Amino acid sequence: MKREELLLNGDARVRGQTGVVSERRGSYPFIDFRLLNNTTLSGEIGTKKKVKRLLSFQRYFHASRLLRGIVPQASLYLLDEDYLGQARHMLSKVGMWDFDIFLFDRLTNGNSLVTLLCHLFNVHGLIHHFQLDMVTLHRFFVMVQEDYHSQNPYHNAVHAADVTQAMHCYLREPKLANFLTPSDIMLGLLAAAAHDVDHPGVNQPFLIKTKHHLASLYQNVSVLENHHWRSTIGMLRESRLLAHLPKEVTQDIEQQLGSLILATDINRQNEFLIRLKSHLDNQDLRLEDAQDRHFMLQIALKCADICNPCRVWDLSKQWSERVCEEFYRQGDLEQKFELEISPLCNQQKDTIPSIQIGFMTYIVEPLFERWAQFTGNTPLSENMLNHLRRNKTKWRSLLHKQHSSSRSNDHSGQVTGSQEQTLNEEETP
Repeated sequence: MKREELLLNGDARVRGQTGVVSERRGSYPFIDFRLLNNTTLSGEIGTKKKVKRLLSFQRYFHASRLLRGIVPQASLYLLDEDYLGQARHMLSKVGMWDFDIFLFDRLTNGNSLVTLLCHLFNVHGLIHHFQLDMVTLHRFFVMVQEDYHSQNPYHNAVHAADVTQAMHCYLREPKLANFLTPSDIMLGLLAAAAHDVDHPGVNQPFLIKTKHHLASLYQNVSVLENHHWRSTIGMLRESRLLAHLPKEVTQDIEQQLGSLILATDINRQNEFLIRLKSHLDNQDLRLEDAQDRHFMLQIALKCADICNPCRVWDLSKQWSERVCEEFYRQGDLEQKFELEISPLCNQQKDTIPSIQIGFMTYIVEPLFERWAQFTGNTPLSENMLNHLRRNKTKWRSLLHKQHSSSRSNDHSGQVTGSQEQTLNEEETP
């Protein structure tokens, strides 16, 4: 079938010159939680998104010029100068683990991902090294940010920015940084920024049991991760950001991006943990070898993707509430359409503390303990593990309080203001 026929028939895949199948953005049925209250028409949504993207590019370009110290003559309507000054100050500390991405997002008027990427590409010398066109680079970053769904409580552009900031911190770890090439750094940052792009706000089992287009397209294997990767390739090609590079270079970048993003599939957690443990036990990691470097980039991205429990309590708690809210929304949707409610998605049974304690115990701790072993227990690794232990203690205390009051209260799992105040007054390890 010809390429034009695929497009006319609504096939989401368009094979590029390099042979990697990409996806056209917006080419599959969108899962919109506004179905629950039957509001906006899909056509209207699409129109608003196009207008927003046009306006957004002007806003981001203006903001990035200010952040680079180039103040236009008519500095005015986009961002308040005081806010930009604070954003600049925050960027000077972007390598600190207590970086507050929520505050940064507010200071940049919701443009945290674009602003952060522009800064990091400049700091790491990637713009000069790869001879990237600034306008095209901005346009690509805008496309990535706009293709995250802001209505998702968790899987949105702020999460992408948070993962990108964490990845930047990990790329600076001496054990890794001493061997990284500019290509490694660019791949790490791009994969972090785009690893959840166009996330529909529901998980893979939901897509499979509802026979969603994406589940069929990717044969029920790493459905979301494949979609994130192919969507990223589609945007790279549409923006022509790398069009000036040799074909074999762009092909390699596309394939390595896929390998990184696919590694974030939580179903592959044990696969990567076993392999990492083997390397560490045998002491056979050779970071001079591109293959071993790429594996550790995969591990770094996996850590960045689930690092929320390793942040300071105030930030970690916000992320915990957001991800559980997204779970609960899926559960409400499943209930509405008389589907079996997925694990962790039942707000009446699955409380935030219990979800977080399980997540920390079985997913986060094993990975970050191995990461600390790899880095040589650096200050950052020790800091993350300390936060993880403290946060786990706080969630356990909250769970105990919930169990104590469950006889008279419901099981909403929400942390009340009085509970948190009491919790913060308690000593933690």
